[in-house]
Amino acid sequence: MNGTAAVAMGVLVTAGAAMAVQAPVNASLGRSIGASVPAAAVSFGTGCLILTVIALVLGQGGGFLALGRAAPWQFLGGALGALYVWGAIWSVGSLGVVTMIAAVILGQMLGAMTLDATGALGLDVRELSPTRLLAVAMVAGGLVLSRF
Repeated sequence: MNGTAAVAMGVLVTAGAAMAVQAPVNASLGRSIGASVPAAAVSFGTGCLILTVIALVLGQGGGFLALGRAAPWQFLGGALGALYVWGAIWSVGSLGVVTMIAAVILGQMLGAMTLDATGALGLDVRELSPTRLLAVAMVAGGLVLSRF
């Protein structure tokens, strides 16, 4: 593995750990204000503010001016992220963090396999190999085991 891949994996492992912490923090906010959807909106608003400041500090503020060039479907990422944040807030209290994250990872892997197999959204097509299918089956097994 080259250095760039190692750094990328480290960043993603850190982001994954942050996702595990994010759900109970947001759920706690939801309990404090008595509503999960406004808690998700506040989470997104805070994240938007922080990312806007980072973009400006890095000199990437001009990217906001180019948003008119994007296709409408390219704005779905925010909606998909909102579904995750709200779903995590709503479910973490009843499922626990491990089961909630296992379910999210299973969904991510199923979606990823579909995207890889079809080459949707401009991605390269990647075959559904037996080892990839086994990896998904193992995550599904982990999801089931997390409930015992």
